[in-house]
Amino acid sequence: MALPKLKTPEFKLLIPSTQEEIRYRPFLVKEQKILMIAQESEDEKNIGDALNILVSECTFGEVNADKNPMFDVEYVFLQIRSKSVGSEVSLMITCPDDGETQVEVKVNLEDIGVQRSVEHTDVIDLTEDIKIKFRYPRLSDIQGMPENIGEFERMTRLVNICIESVESGGDIIHYIDMTSQEVDDFIDSFNGDQLIQVLKFFETMPKVRHVVDVINPKTKVKGEVLLEGIESFLE
Repeated sequence: MALPKLKTPEFKLLIPSTQEEIRYRPFLVKEQKILMIAQESEDEKNIGDALNILVSECTFGEVNADKNPMFDVEYVFLQIRSKSVGSEVSLMITCPDDGETQVEVKVNLEDIGVQRSVEHTDVIDLTEDIKIKFRYPRLSDIQGMPENIGEFERMTRLVNICIESVESGGDIIHYIDMTSQEVDDFIDSFNGDQLIQVLKFFETMPKVRHVVDVINPKTKVKGEVLLEGIESFLE
């Protein structure tokens, strides 16, 4: 006699970047194993690969690290996790007043959302007739970064790969028509103010964020801690 097939419930959510409605399901034991093994390895690439597999499988291929912005993948993962093993997670948070005392805080994943800055724009005006349109970073972009580079080089590489197009004098040049060296030379020609303008795109772009209140048991001082990015919500 064959073993019975178990039914898995399905839910719906809106993708933050497009507001498109998709179906998703909780993760299964086989997918949970992949994630746990990756977390135990403490390797960022292994964890990223596990997140991509889990999110893609549980959204029936609708969301993955190669096509969706990183904040989509992070938000969808938290929703899947909430329906899979419970919406409440216990996190150890460092009190901001002394920077060392840790307290346990319970966070409801259903309260977590993607926050958008009102001043954010994906089109940056470098000059009166030169504009850059950016796309949002993907998880695969971050994973593709070499580990042995500094923060400044990491950021300029991210600027390079996230350029979608450049408009100059009414002409639009798409990234696919540029060489990597041409883009590097273009970025190297930025002055200080132009670089600040470009980096503001990444600073203000949508992100998975949540603020928690903590009270230091030693000093009795109350403070706020900003949790940002998927790693902040992994137990």
